[in-house]
Amino acid sequence: MSGPAPKTIGGYEVEREIGRGGMGVVLLARQPALDRAVVLKSLRRECADDPRLVARFEREAQAAGSVRHQNVVAVHDCFGWRGCSYICQEYVDGTDLAAALGRTRIEARIAGLIALELTRGLEAIHAAGIVHRDLKPANVLLGRDGAVKIADFGIALDDSARALTQTGHSIGTPHYMSPEQLYGERVDARSDLFALGVVLYEMCTGMPPFEEDDEAEDGLIRRIEAQRFPAPRALEPRVPRALSRIATRCLRAKARQRWESAAALRAALERHLGSPTSLEIRGEVARWLRERELVEVRDRETVAAKPAVPVARRRYAARLGWAAAAFLTLAIAALGWLFATDTLDRALEQIPDAAARTAAIQASSTRLTRAFSEEAAAVSSVDPNVESALSPLPTQP
Repeated sequence: MSGPAPKTIGGYEVEREIGRGGMGVVLLARQPALDRAVVLKSLRRECADDPRLVARFEREAQAAGSVRHQNVVAVHDCFGWRGCSYICQEYVDGTDLAAALGRTRIEARIAGLIALELTRGLEAIHAAGIVHRDLKPANVLLGRDGAVKIADFGIALDDSARALTQTGHSIGTPHYMSPEQLYGERVDARSDLFALGVVLYEMCTGMPPFEEDDEAEDGLIRRIEAQRFPAPRALEPRVPRALSRIATRCLRAKARQRWESAAALRAALERHLGSPTSLEIRGEVARWLRERELVEVRDRETVAAKPAVPVARRRYAARLGWAAAAFLTLAIAALGWLFATDTLDRALEQIPDAAARTAAIQASSTRLTRAFSEEAAAVSSVDPNVESALSPLPTQP
């Protein structure tokens, strides 16, 4: 495809070109039938005669189209028009992670939240039997609504298909590639986890773990295999130790020493971050994008969601609230006890016989004790958490 974009392609109305590379063109278009913005991707016409490039393009459509997940850019259609092949995919209104890294520092919590959403997306990709093989900041889209999505399956590989590269020849972006991918070996899901570790490290520190001046792939491989990179906290002391360990484990040279799966990595990130939901993450990331002016704030546009409160703190607050309610109820009961006791003392003074007075005291004591116990039991039965609320409170995390 060359020259100005036509006004219509198939059933889509082209609005403008939003990207052009050595092999392809990316257009912003509108699908009138569904009244929605979409992205159209196509090979440049001079590349359309290369069978391997065409195979890669078709593989991207097949791979991305087989995954349906909120953290993966959706493919709507794949079609041919006037001798060119097109992919129609979801339009993500926002920016990409590469642009964000070039403009601002990313706080450790935001980095962790983005990494968690990427891990959830990778988990779905791997469950479909696909290895992405090109996860990098430019392929991570950040929607203005806070959505985090994985894009560009151009060199993805599925378990049932033949590799598009020959053994001994690597393809991808070197500084985000695992050693086995750099060697041109067959890769599995753990290669994507290595790339995610590089992205997380870069978000936390502002630079990739392996120096940018390692132009020769063999030099880069040696550096990775020797694990010659500074710990994230050495470059940015504000990075939590747990997050630093998570990123470092992703970067192990041997695949068997990394996280065994995206699910295991996701669980580790959730433990560190307090298990935030995707809705909570969207609110927090959207707020951060606006505060850093990475996206424009439009008229009447607000971000209602507040930063997610870690689960441990939410549980502590809930227990504290129930404890306060329980103690208030028991305090009222105690005041009632004192009042009843004072009333009883005055009544007993009117009983001249000592034996009768003793019997009255025992009967009244039994009734008050039973009443107090019933009150405490009623407090405990309001909610199953109240029993633990009445136990000694832990130190606030």
